[in-house]
Amino acid sequence: MGWIGLLLVGLALADLVHSVRPVKILPEATAAIITVLLGLAVGWTGGRDLLAVVVVAGAVVAWGQTVTRGFGRDQAWLPLTVVSGSFVAACALAGYAGPVGGVLGDWVESSPLPLASTLAPDDFLLLLGVVLVQLSTGNVLVRLVLLATHTSHPARDGAPTGPEARLKGGRLLGPMERLLILGLGIAGQVTAASLVIAAKGLLRFPELSSDAGQERIHRLTEYFLVGSFASWLLALGGVGLVTG
Repeated sequence: MGWIGLLLVGLALADLVHSVRPVKILPEATAAIITVLLGLAVGWTGGRDLLAVVVVAGAVVAWGQTVTRGFGRDQAWLPLTVVSGSFVAACALAGYAGPVGGVLGDWVESSPLPLASTLAPDDFLLLLGVVLVQLSTGNVLVRLVLLATHTSHPARDGAPTGPEARLKGGRLLGPMERLLILGLGIAGQVTAASLVIAAKGLLRFPELSSDAGQERIHRLTEYFLVGSFASWLLALGGVGLVTG
């Protein structure tokens, strides 16, 4: 599972760097370099492991470039194809990956952190990637899904007031929600995770059931449901990947 973890870490780093420093090419180049260094740090210095590290770094660069194009030219299918193709390939070839060792492996095995000490190095790298993806990359994927399905935000109609104008903080609440669901799922508290999902619907119900502007409310409901389900599936997919 090491190659999958490395890929997820690389994709997440590209989006995190972009969120801090949105300069052309810099985020994906930085993430690709860190990905290569991380691959070397886990002891993948020869043969197919080294080739896989280089390919993963290339996929990270392709992700960053296509995301920019996807948002700028309304071609969301392009980055979605890159990320899904890379992930499927990593899963299909995961059995050929060498064990995670090197500096990272030594640190995990001797770490004083309770969580790290209970995991094998391979599992730790995978968990790290899954957690990081829930942050900025999760938001990017949700936006791409909304764009690909032509689910427009009602605020684009130019209305200065209404329920959609009060839907603030999604970029912060999304990662928090996904991390909470991921943590509860990994801990085996699936029922508690489902309560989080139900609570979000209840909290949004007054805004989504407003009598003002029913056509806009219908669009807002669709936007809310598509975005929420995409976000939840990302978190639940992470749970399945880590616990599977």
